[in-house]
Formats: sequence, C-alpha cells, structure tokens
Amino acid sequence: MSNNIRLCCPCHFGLESVLKYEIQKIGGTDLKVSDGKISFTGGENIIARANICLSTAERVLIELIEFKATTFEELFQGVRAVELERYIGPNDAFPVKGHSLSSALHSVPDCQSIIKKAAVERLKSKYGIEWFDESGPTVQIKFSILKDVVTIYLDTSGVGLHKRGYRRNSNAAPIKETLAAGIIDLARVRPDSVVCDPFCGSGTLLIEAALKALRIAPGINRRFAAEKWSTLSDKIWREERKRAIDNVDKSAEFHGIGADIDDAAVALTLDNAHKAGIKSRITVEQADISKFVQPMDSIVICNPPYGERLLELREAEDIYRKMGKVLGKGGSRQSYIISPHEEFEKFFGEEAHKRRKLYNGMIKCQLYMYF
Repeated sequence: MSNNIRLCCPCHFGLESVLKYEIQKIGGTDLKVSDGKISFTGGENIIARANICLSTAERVLIELIEFKATTFEELFQGVRAVELERYIGPNDAFPVKGHSLSSALHSVPDCQSIIKKAAVERLKSKYGIEWFDESGPTVQIKFSILKDVVTIYLDTSGVGLHKRGYRRNSNAAPIKETLAAGIIDLARVRPDSVVCDPFCGSGTLLIEAALKALRIAPGINRRFAAEKWSTLSDKIWREERKRAIDNVDKSAEFHGIGADIDDAAVALTLDNAHKAGIKSRITVEQADISKFVQPMDSIVICNPPYGERLLELREAEDIYRKMGKVLGKGGSRQSYIISPHEEFEKFFGEEAHKRRKLYNGMIKCQLYMYF
C-alpha cells in the first residue's frame, strides 16, 4: 500500500485550524495550510478514512502535480507527465472540470479540452489502446490554475462531503453541515455536553453536535466515488468503515435541546435526527425565542434568522434583542451565535469574548462567542 499520496481537502474560509486538527487526528502528515484548503500526505487507507471521518472538509482530492504553465503546450506536457494510470483504469470515465484565476490561460473550456487531450495521450501510451469508451466508474479530474500555477487533482469523494445523508429535507436557509461541524468544534462540544439551538431549522447544528459528541463519523452511512475505482482496494474501505463503527462512543451523555417558532421545522429536525440515528439524544419543541430558558451548564449554538431587506432586518434586530435577554453570556451558560449583522453585539447587549470570521455560503459572517 502506498503511503506517499499527496491529498488536499478544501474547507470553509475560517475553518482551516479546525480541519488541521481533524487531519492530524486521522493520521495525515506533512500538512500545508493555505486559505480555504489543507494539503497533506497519507496512504490509500487515509483516502478512505478522510472521506468517512472528516467533518469540516468539503471533499478529499488526490493532488497529482503542481507546475507553471502560461501556454497550452506547457499545460499539455505538464499533464501528460502525470502518472494517471495509477488511478485511471482502461475503462474508467475521466471527465475534466476546473477553474482559472489571474492566469494567462484564462479560458476554462480550452484548458479542459487540453487537459483531456493530454490525459488521453498519456493513457493511450500506457494501455496501448486508441479508443476509451469510458463506460466504467468515474475518476473526476479537477484542475486549478491560479497565477499561472496549475494543480491537477482527482476527486475521491464524488458528492460533496457535506452531504451526510441525513438531511434529504431542509428548510429555507439551512447552514451547511461542514460549517455547522466547524462551529461545534469551536464551541468545544464534549461527550457530556448539553447543546441547545433555539432556532433549530432542519436540525443541522444539533445533529452535528450529537455526531461529534458520540464520535460518529459523518460519512459512516454514505458512499464515495473512489470506492468504485478499480485501482483502489475494496478492503481499505471495509477496514476504515469498521474502524469508524468501533470508534463510536455510545456511553456519551450528550443531550441536544432544540426549539423553533415553526412547527414544520420541529418535525423536520426530528425526522433528520432519526435519519442520522441520534433521535433519542435530542428533544425539540415549538417555541418562540422569548420563551426559551437556557439550562445551567449548557452551550447554545445557533444560526438566528437575519434579514436582507430593511423590514426583515428590523425583525432580525428585534430577535437579537430578545436573544440578549434569554441567552447566557459565558460561564456555565455559553453561547456561540453565527450572524452576518455587523452590529449584532449592540442588539444582543454585550460584546463577544471572541469573534471568528466565517463564510456561510457567500455571506460573510462572524461567530460571536460568549464562554
């Protein structure tokens, strides 16, 4: 088994430190952290383990090569030099997609076709065949060209890692599971924590908190693109799933408490919690924020509604004022609140002990931490 595979995991901006800790914990080595991604080294088993276990990574990519290219010829030769046959079998499909920023080679469709052509030429010479029917499993080639530096990847995940499988339904403004998991880590949720979300929506924050507390790997119940590759052994996936199942801590005393003004959200949270296998660990009720009572020794983690139009903005500010009256400000009643409102603290009534800049989709937010 090869142990010198270079891997790369993109993540939400602001969660690099959380993902770094997760990668070290699963055995990744030689980490290199940059904005919105971390590259590291591991064996084939780490490809499987990263997909199954990482809660804040967006996907797991094999990083094949990095080189400079300002002409299509340089791009072609650079890709042709890559050992693609190590992962792409003679029948596999190998589509190409990617992006280019601040580079001489700025036309993405042109770059796609050059990379595809180079891949075909490389594989032709290795397999001694002229035509690829691409009827087998998909090995997605991805490229990034930034300031004339080309990086070629293979995507081992397929569907993004935020798709855990429990949230087939969601409400209007759900928080992404990977971002929720990062906030859970920043709030230092433990196996015996009591976590509350008075705006539970589709239950993402409560479910991610439960998964973390019970040490349930987020990808334990789903499949990944690289499981179908002929070039990676089935055995590693079986072994890593078993390892993840053995790691679950059923003795954890975690409890989640959810509330939402919308009874459809309450039903949705319970349904999603059931799909995630943690329904017995949470209680949810229909209630307005002004009626919320935060228990002692608990952590509130929430994504309150915010308005983009003036009227909605006033309503959101009114909600922040109500939150300020009922939520703890630290000590035995901690609060971690994500909001894009620059003046959240003014309406909440107290300055956060710490802030962390995060992006919820394309929206710049702050995580306001009271601990």
